[in-house]
Amino acid sequence: MPQKRKLIDENGRLADEGSNFERNRLHSAQAGGELTMRVALVSDIHGNLAALEAVVADIRRRATDQVVCLGDNLSGPLLPRETAEYLMNTGWTILAGNHERQVLSYKPGKGGPSDGYAHSQLTSSEFAWMRSLRPQLTLGDDIFLCHGTPRSDCEHFLETVRNGRLTVASAAELAERLGDVRSPLVACGHSHVPRALRLPSGQLCVNPGSVGVQAYTDDHPETYSMELGTPDAQYAIVEQLNGRWVYEQYAVPYDNASMAKLAKARGRPDWEQALLRGYVN
Repeated sequence: MPQKRKLIDENGRLADEGSNFERNRLHSAQAGGELTMRVALVSDIHGNLAALEAVVADIRRRATDQVVCLGDNLSGPLLPRETAEYLMNTGWTILAGNHERQVLSYKPGKGGPSDGYAHSQLTSSEFAWMRSLRPQLTLGDDIFLCHGTPRSDCEHFLETVRNGRLTVASAAELAERLGDVRSPLVACGHSHVPRALRLPSGQLCVNPGSVGVQAYTDDHPETYSMELGTPDAQYAIVEQLNGRWVYEQYAVPYDNASMAKLAKARGRPDWEQALLRGYVN
């Protein structure tokens, strides 16, 4: 097996050697024969900089070649501008989620409070960066990235709302949402639920869960709740071994009390409870 390399520096930035996905693949292949790629997947940060910093510190302890961020980066009552500034300096592959779109198009009285607060805190520099982010992306021949599904940034991929809760999607639902995507690894976010499903085709579909928020309520496509029952930040590492992708999930404790206090000060008791406990109430 080739030697794995730590390519994340102390500030969460990719080292120059690891800033290009194809270059990483070449280095891995040349390091000793069998191709191995390890990619850290993060998603749904929602302006929770404390959680993001804890996740980055944990990623640095593991041998990864690339970090991919799957969107919904800033929206929320926490630290949207500071989180944007952090992400803009990482060199990561970063997608836009539905909340990037909603923050960019926000109009007073026509959007939610989380998007509105983020919009009020950002400058032209952050807005320009957000507009540069793509909603989906293919890396090499192996990895397809999206926030929701290939067809929508606000559709759950691996889960379906039933009886007010998110439950695992059926095989037919997964096939319909996947469409004609044939990449061996498909990564998505949006639901905040850490989950990996191996399809009959052999494709691995992974949601790394949310870095920033472990419980919420929503009314799309109908009213439901999502609760992990833990405040820990979530992320995943996927690795290509013997031509197939495998998955590891990580839960990282952080100073969630400080973020809950900030949410309370912003007038968001719903976020306060979610950040403290991982439950909506």
